[in-house]
Amino acid sequence: MVRTIEVEVDATGEIHIVEPACRLPQGRAQLTWESPGSQEAISLSETSLAEDWLKPEEDAAWAHLQPAK
Repeated sequence: MVRTIEVEVDATGEIHIVEPACRLPQGRAQLTWESPGSQEAISLSETSLAEDWLKPEEDAAWAHLQPAK
Protein backbone atom coordinates (compact mmCIF):
# COMPACT_ATOMS: atom_id res chain seq x y z
CA MET A 1 0.00 0.00 0.00
CA VAL A 2 1.32 3.45 -0.92
CA ARG A 3 0.62 6.18 1.60
CA THR A 4 1.44 9.88 1.48
CA ILE A 5 1.90 11.96 4.61
CA GLU A 6 2.75 15.63 5.03
CA VAL A 7 5.93 16.47 6.90
CA GLU A 8 7.88 19.58 7.76
CA VAL A 9 11.66 19.80 7.79
CA ASP A 10 13.07 22.16 10.42
CA ALA A 11 16.25 24.26 10.19
CA THR A 12 18.36 21.39 11.53
CA GLY A 13 17.03 18.93 8.94
CA GLU A 14 14.80 17.03 11.36
CA ILE A 15 11.57 15.70 9.86
CA HIS A 16 8.29 16.25 11.75
CA ILE A 17 4.95 14.72 10.78
CA VAL A 18 2.30 17.43 10.34
CA GLU A 19 -0.49 15.17 11.64
CA PRO A 20 0.81 14.14 15.08
CA ALA A 21 -1.83 11.42 15.46
CA CYS A 22 -0.46 9.65 12.37
CA ARG A 23 1.37 6.47 13.40
CA LEU A 24 3.69 4.94 10.85
CA PRO A 25 4.54 1.26 10.75
CA GLN A 26 8.13 0.16 11.18
CA GLY A 27 9.97 -0.12 7.89
CA ARG A 28 11.51 1.96 5.16
CA ALA A 29 10.03 4.96 3.35
CA GLN A 30 10.94 7.43 0.64
CA LEU A 31 10.65 11.18 1.04
CA THR A 32 9.86 13.29 -2.04
CA TRP A 33 11.09 16.84 -1.72
CA GLU A 34 8.76 19.60 -2.94
CA SER A 35 10.70 22.75 -3.72
CA PRO A 36 9.05 26.07 -2.74
CA GLY A 37 8.00 27.05 -6.30
CA SER A 38 6.87 23.61 -7.46
CA GLN A 39 3.22 24.01 -6.45
CA GLU A 40 2.93 27.15 -8.56
CA ALA A 41 4.37 25.33 -11.60
CA ILE A 42 1.94 22.46 -11.06
CA SER A 43 -1.01 24.86 -10.91
CA LEU A 44 0.06 26.65 -14.10
CA SER A 45 0.51 23.34 -15.94
CA GLU A 46 -2.88 22.12 -14.79
CA THR A 47 -4.57 25.30 -16.04
CA SER A 48 -2.85 25.03 -19.40
CA LEU A 49 -3.63 21.35 -19.86
CA ALA A 50 -7.25 21.73 -18.73
CA GLU A 51 -8.07 23.38 -22.06
CA ASP A 52 -7.41 20.04 -23.76
CA TRP A 53 -8.42 17.62 -21.03
CA LEU A 54 -11.70 19.01 -19.77
CA LYS A 55 -13.78 18.27 -22.85
CA PRO A 56 -16.73 15.88 -23.19
CA GLU A 57 -14.96 13.94 -25.96
CA GLU A 58 -11.99 13.34 -23.64
CA ASP A 59 -14.33 12.01 -20.93
CA ALA A 60 -15.92 9.68 -23.48
CA ALA A 61 -12.55 8.44 -24.72
CA TRP A 62 -11.44 7.47 -21.20
CA ALA A 63 -14.81 6.26 -19.89
CA HIS A 64 -13.91 2.58 -20.30
CA LEU A 65 -11.16 3.03 -17.66
CA GLN A 66 -13.47 4.52 -15.03
CA PRO A 67 -15.12 2.34 -12.38
CA ALA A 68 -18.83 1.70 -12.86
CA LYS A 69 -21.01 4.26 -11.16
